[in-house]
Amino acid sequence: MGGSLPLGRIFGIPLRVHWSAPVLIVFLSLGLAGGTLPAWVPGHSATVYSLAGLAGAVLLAASLLLHESAHAVIAKRAGIRVEDITVWGLGGVTRLGRAGTPRVQFAVSVAGPLTSLVLGGLALAAGFGTGHVLRWTLPAAVLVWAGWANVFLGAFNLLPAAPLDGGRILQAALWWRGGDRFRAQRIAGRCGQAAGFVLMALGWLALTRGAGSGLWLMLVGGFVGLSAATEVRQAALVSALEGVRVADVMTASAPSGPDWHTVDRFLTEVMAHTDRPAAALYDFEGRPSGLAERMRLSMVPASRREEVRVRDVAVPIAQCTVAAPQEELVAVLERATPAARLAILVVEDGRLAGAVTAQDIDRFVRHRERERAQEREHRDGPRW
Repeated sequence: MGGSLPLGRIFGIPLRVHWSAPVLIVFLSLGLAGGTLPAWVPGHSATVYSLAGLAGAVLLAASLLLHESAHAVIAKRAGIRVEDITVWGLGGVTRLGRAGTPRVQFAVSVAGPLTSLVLGGLALAAGFGTGHVLRWTLPAAVLVWAGWANVFLGAFNLLPAAPLDGGRILQAALWWRGGDRFRAQRIAGRCGQAAGFVLMALGWLALTRGAGSGLWLMLVGGFVGLSAATEVRQAALVSALEGVRVADVMTASAPSGPDWHTVDRFLTEVMAHTDRPAAALYDFEGRPSGLAERMRLSMVPASRREEVRVRDVAVPIAQCTVAAPQEELVAVLERATPAARLAILVVEDGRLAGAVTAQDIDRFVRHRERERAQEREHRDGPRW
């Protein structure tokens, strides 16, 4: 997720924090200190309420992190590749590979909500115990608030709408019942689009009645709806690319050039003869060494283009996505790095064999869809 920074590891998994996460903590702590806690436990100073509100917000943020960690840990044990966990303003995101079976997907998906519900139960029990036994009313109020927040978080995530966990559970159930993974993903995505629209409508109604929580509902609804639309498109794309090898899509004559050339020479001799956003680089021994992006090259001041080497402003090979011609394209896309938006480098026997760009994939998908439409028309006859 753009705008996030690395913050160590949790359970051996890279942890990232988005800039919006501190905003979430501030928003929650202000709401607690300014309204909830004074109403529940009156009689304390503003400073005490502020500290208690901050503690409650941090406690909930930690719960969100444990929710996402549960997904990641179960996925890792099932042999699924786990990229990282990112905490942001609307919760958390765990980037995972694809589950191999409906059972594994169900286990990974249900782990997060169950963790939230268990944490909620523990916090509620601790809160009631602290309040009734120790008579610490303010800490008890913070724990009870965090408990109900976790219960709500777990229940909300069980809604059968992708990308929520409940949508993944629905997808696993449909996949198990019908055997068609991509149809199940499309249905879960459509449910997510519908849920996003409903949440946005409810948020708007709440705002018109003066409830500030309506804005949060609208933001969550927008996120759910947009993410669900991406799910639907991804399902269609992966379905079209099922069984396709990298060699079936790659362009063998992809633009390339030596990485020791100057930026000025590279722009003139390589980039001037292609409309692609990037070109592959190779070193003195002919091995692929990275990707030269047209935009990065054009940002080099004209006065320095004759002295700056193209490799100094290129994406190094370690940050590129490299694939063999016989690899399945879907598997390559799952492990793609951000540089794959420019191109996937296809390497065979240590030499550049070609490249795959988004345009290549789009062209292949449209061609395959036309072929399938013609096959259906030939099989079913023309429609009148």
